[in-house]
Amino acid sequence: MIRAYHAEGGRLAATGTPDREGLTSAVWIDLFQPDMAIAITLAGLGLDIPSLEDMEEIELSNRLYHDNGTDYLTVMVPGQNAADEQVSAPVTFILEPERLVTVRHHTPRPFDTFPARADKSGLGVATPDHVFTGLVQEIIGRLADHLEGVGRALDDVARLIYQPRNQTQTSLQLALVQIGQQGERLGRVRLALLTLGRALNHIEPVIARRPGSKDLVKALKTELRDIDALDQHANFLDSRLALTSDATLGTIDLSQNSTVKIVSLVSVLFLPPTLIASIYGMNFAVMPELAQPWGYGAALVLMVASAAVTWAVFRWKGWL
Repeated sequence: MIRAYHAEGGRLAATGTPDREGLTSAVWIDLFQPDMAIAITLAGLGLDIPSLEDMEEIELSNRLYHDNGTDYLTVMVPGQNAADEQVSAPVTFILEPERLVTVRHHTPRPFDTFPARADKSGLGVATPDHVFTGLVQEIIGRLADHLEGVGRALDDVARLIYQPRNQTQTSLQLALVQIGQQGERLGRVRLALLTLGRALNHIEPVIARRPGSKDLVKALKTELRDIDALDQHANFLDSRLALTSDATLGTIDLSQNSTVKIVSLVSVLFLPPTLIASIYGMNFAVMPELAQPWGYGAALVLMVASAAVTWAVFRWKGWL
């Protein structure tokens, strides 16, 4: 799929059916899972569209480079794949003086929300550099939303862990699953912050050399400070995530230990009665109690008394 936008009255307006003329005049071209036909079409505009395999390369030389007046920036951005699963996948920004081209194979939300909010970003959409900077702002805002979501989820787990009255074995297991999910979510955000920070540090001096880029450079520096702040917040959430995970595992261990303790005590309580019953089950020739009419009742009373004495001793020792 291909979407093209051009600047109109300070906002982004979508081109109905992008043809060659529409693509040439577009300030932003967004490619979603481009096929060979799209790659050939954009090759006519002098654009080399990277494949998914190229975008997934982790070497900096493959993710951040300058080629024939065009800058290629590949960052990892959280989003949804075709199965509506949360993933972290590469997005390539191809920044030319004439246009911005984005290449992606999943659906990060900022790419759907930014066109309608571009005129509210304060930077405008007059040039591809402005569109790029505004889109990066939208991505950073979305990453901040993800961190807020992780914090709220950890609040819910903490309330469960530190309020024992609400705990059940099932709720503790679900809490552990939720902690793992939030850990994955936090990892995707941290990877996005890392790669986005590298990309902005790479492109800032390039944009700074262009005429009238003073405001854009200020905006890029602000975005870099935002990334640093979010990275610090992610570090805090990472520490909190580890603490919550340890507390949940500790609570599960305590719960299991309590169950084992109860089972062990019940087993010990029945040991003396079992011993007495075993004695009177022996086939000895001389066992006077067996011939007495009170023998059966006396054995029962002795069994109950032995269990009661054991229980009393445990209570006295504080084991119950």
